[in-house]
Order: sequence, then structure tokens, then C-alpha cells
Amino acid sequence: MLTAFLISVGVLCAINTLLALLMVLAEATIGNYGSVRVTLNGRRELTVDGGKPLLAALKEHNVFIPSACGGRGSCGLCKLTVENGGAPLSTELPWLSPEEQAAGVRLSCQLKVKRPLRITVPEEWLSVRQFAARVAALRDLTYDIKEVRLQLIDPPTIDFKAGQFIQFEVPPYALSDEPVYRAYSIASDPRQRGEIELEIRYVPNGICTTYVHRHLKEGDPVAFNGPYGNFYLRESDRDILFVAGGSGMAPIKAMLHQMAHEQNPRRTLYIFGARARRDLFLLEEMREFERRLPRFRFVPTLSAPAPNDGWTGATGLVTDVVEREVSEVSALEAYLCGSPLMIDACVNLLKKKGLPEERIFYDKFA
Repeated sequence: MLTAFLISVGVLCAINTLLALLMVLAEATIGNYGSVRVTLNGRRELTVDGGKPLLAALKEHNVFIPSACGGRGSCGLCKLTVENGGAPLSTELPWLSPEEQAAGVRLSCQLKVKRPLRITVPEEWLSVRQFAARVAALRDLTYDIKEVRLQLIDPPTIDFKAGQFIQFEVPPYALSDEPVYRAYSIASDPRQRGEIELEIRYVPNGICTTYVHRHLKEGDPVAFNGPYGNFYLRESDRDILFVAGGSGMAPIKAMLHQMAHEQNPRRTLYIFGARARRDLFLLEEMREFERRLPRFRFVPTLSAPAPNDGWTGATGLVTDVVEREVSEVSALEAYLCGSPLMIDACVNLLKKKGLPEERIFYDKFA
């Protein structure tokens, strides 16, 4: 009986080995598409290695497409119009409206380059650059949020709109055998063109956040590309409502720097949500903005203050504070940044109050 069992195990092992060899052979033959031509915006031709995701193939030619998830198909940012890209995969459908599907929009991280393609890329993405920098300073803002300040080396300066983001490159290390990118909003003053500041929250076992919180050191060389995004302060004379939570503070802080330099006179309310006192940070910086901007008010709120927090400020979810603080929306614009659940709840509340959706701008930190 034992002999029969051992023979069965041996047969299974042999079958598994054969299947693995067949998969390797298929990858080297059937999956080898050679060089493939990609036509960009009807005027530029690229020759890329076939079989790769379009997102990665374009990156190798210094054409950078935004992707907050690093190409895993879980953020929906890397949309491109592809003239002959075929039907979207099931992994793409949650991110594509029926109109986008009919127009040939695909997630570039999910579309493998197997034949010549004609694609359309937004012109502003073609100005995105790759930057070499070094870590100028690291600072713990809370137990799980780290401030990372990067000094630019090549190119030595960057131009960005307050509210935009970059894609930070994580080199291969214990949690990843290849470089990966993750998106982070810029928190610093746009006038400080020689450096940028990021606020990165630790996610257990997250490839990038683990690297930043556990491995990154001052003086280390780093790379990133950008800037990206259309989350920025619109020019108008409307009142402003900022709502953020956690590291969603970053783009709002950059916008406040911009407003302070411009001495922006718009009445502004900033509601920042946290769980307990230990989750609050940059309070003194916010009070400084209140001093520099007479019509600016900062309201931090705690949803579950600890008994020893000694908290006397606002309590409840950010939506509770929005409900109490915002009554008139006819002259309001809203800028929201944080978790998808928080943003969706705020959008629904503001729409119920009568704020048109076209005056609600947001950046979801998934």
C-alpha cells in the first residue's frame, strides 16, 4: 500500500513538472510577440517588447501613465483610449462606464501589447518626467504617518499644482523582486521647487509603505515621476470646504500654502477627521495658516477619542461635522481627500444639501 502511495506521489510530481515546463515553453514561444509598434496620439511611433502590459511598455519609453495601485488593476487611473485594443477584461469592467467601453477605453495595466496599437494619451501626461532625488529628512508625524522630504537632483526642480501627486519608485527588496510604483500626494509649498514633501501612512505588509517606514534612511537615493492629477484649487470667488482624513492632509496642506502666498480672501473651512488624539498631526501648522489667512478656520474632529485624550474639540465623523457646520451651499466648492468610504459619504451628504456634483472635487486614497 505504501509503495502504491509513493508511486502516486511520484506520478503527480512528474505531471506537475511537465506542466511547469510546458508553461515555460509556451511563454517563450506562443507568448513571445517580438517587437510591436505603438502609435501615440497619431504622430509618434514607439517600438516596444510584445507581451508586456501597455503601462509597463510605455514606461520603458519614458511615457508615464498614472497608476496609484502600481499596475494591479485596482485603482482605475491608467485609462487610455485604444483604437484597436479589443474588448476589456473582466478586471477592467468595474472601472469603465458603458460610454468608455464603447469608445475603446482600456486600463493600460491590463492590456498586453500583442499587436500594433494606436493609443491616445492626454497631452499633459506627456510632460511628466522621471526625477532622481535623495531623502533630505524623515519625521514621524504620528505612530503610523511619516513625513518624507525629498531633495531633487536631476532635474533639480519640479513645477506642480498644489493638490497633484507623484509616483514613488520602490526598488527591489524583501517584499518585492522588482521595482514598483505607488502614488502619493505632494504636501509641500509649490514655490519650493527644489524639493517635495510626502506624508506616507503605514499599511501592514504594504510594499511601499513598509519600505518607507522600515527601510528608507536619510541620504538614500530615490526616484519618482510626475506630477499627475486634476485635484487642484479652482479659480473662483466661492467659499471653500476642505474635508480630509489621515494622509489626505497632504494635498490640502499644499493648497493652503498656495492660498497663503496669494493671500486668498475666500472664506475657507477645513474639517479634518481622525479617530483619537494620537491620530492628529500638524496642528500647529494649521493654526499658523489660520493666522496667515484671516478667513480660514480649521476644525479637527475625533470619532473615538480615548478617555485620557482630554479632548474638548469637535467629536463625531467628518460627515457629522459637515452636517453641523455647513448649512448654505449656494456659494460653496468642496475639496475632499481621504478614504473612498469617507469621500462617498461626504459627496452624498453635500448633494443632499444641494451642492452640484460639478462643484465637488475629490481624491480618493484607496
